[in-house]
Amino acid sequence: MSDFSIVIGNKNYSSWSLRGWLGLKLTGIEFEEIRIPLNQTTTHDTILRYSPSGRVPALRHDDLWVWESLAIAEYLAEVFPEAGLWPSDRAARARARAVSAEMHAGFVPLRQHMPMDCRSHHPDRGREPGVKENCDRITTIWNECRAQFGSTGDFLFGAFSIADAFFAPVVSRFRTYAVELDPVSRAYADAIWAFPAMQEWVTAAEKEAEVIEDHVL
Repeated sequence: MSDFSIVIGNKNYSSWSLRGWLGLKLTGIEFEEIRIPLNQTTTHDTILRYSPSGRVPALRHDDLWVWESLAIAEYLAEVFPEAGLWPSDRAARARARAVSAEMHAGFVPLRQHMPMDCRSHHPDRGREPGVKENCDRITTIWNECRAQFGSTGDFLFGAFSIADAFFAPVVSRFRTYAVELDPVSRAYADAIWAFPAMQEWVTAAEKEAEVIEDHVL
């Protein structure tokens, strides 16, 4: 058994799982993946075996369990400092933490009306009150981070970081619902989508058979 395991939900739908999984992929280590299909009669009880919150993702390191995607990311950054999960520059690191926390805690209309669904294309859905404001705020974050901190690479702070992992599900949402993007945001979204770990996740999502209607994940 690997020293690390991560408990996730359906790859097609579970945005929080994607964030934690990408953080773990960034470390470069081998890990066990425990996938629990969501919205089943046994889902909650099964997840409770691993996560006291009853939610995914949950990370196991030896006998320690860490849940909540942001806590998982911070833990991995501590255990694997050489992986560079946060930017090395203090100002960039502070901004990366701020925008990751904003993504973690906010954007409720976007989550409700444009849930992640990697396999689908719904250009006519999701334009509900508050969603455009959420999208505008996200693209403002992307433009500002790219302009101030992204000159050394294609991502928000140059190299792919935890901040990019937290916005990766948004990129999937924007593709599914055909959200119009400015040139900087489009280039950034394309870079996220092409990132090898992201493509690995999407390929697996496309092979899943489960269908969850009216989900908010």
